[in-house]
Amino acid sequence: MIIQRFEDIEAWKEARILVKEIYQEFRGMKDYGFRDQIQRAAISVMSNIAEGFDRGSNKEFIQFLIIARGSVSEVKSLSYAALDIGYIDDKAFKKISERCLKLTNLINGFIRYLKNSNRKR
Repeated sequence: MIIQRFEDIEAWKEARILVKEIYQEFRGMKDYGFRDQIQRAAISVMSNIAEGFDRGSNKEFIQFLIIARGSVSEVKSLSYAALDIGYIDDKAFKKISERCLKLTNLINGFIRYLKNSNRKR
């Protein structure tokens, strides 16, 4: 399959789901600083995948995917904090953690693909 738009990228689709889940899970939270941070990190994943897609080369795209992967780790780290301080329960933590693992794997696979692709140079 040829990817013609960022919306076709599986990692972007998963990142979109992560954003929805994070916003739903932390919707009523009164700790606005924490809520905003985890929401910004989730949005960063989705945004960096999209922005990287429209860069001129695979090398640049890979850099944006690496940034997106870092934001996935930030979401996962913040979810540990949320669990530890009682903002979320084990079920919510597991859901977020599994989504983050899936996203990391998709991003890593896409990076490997781009390193061996002549999509753009």
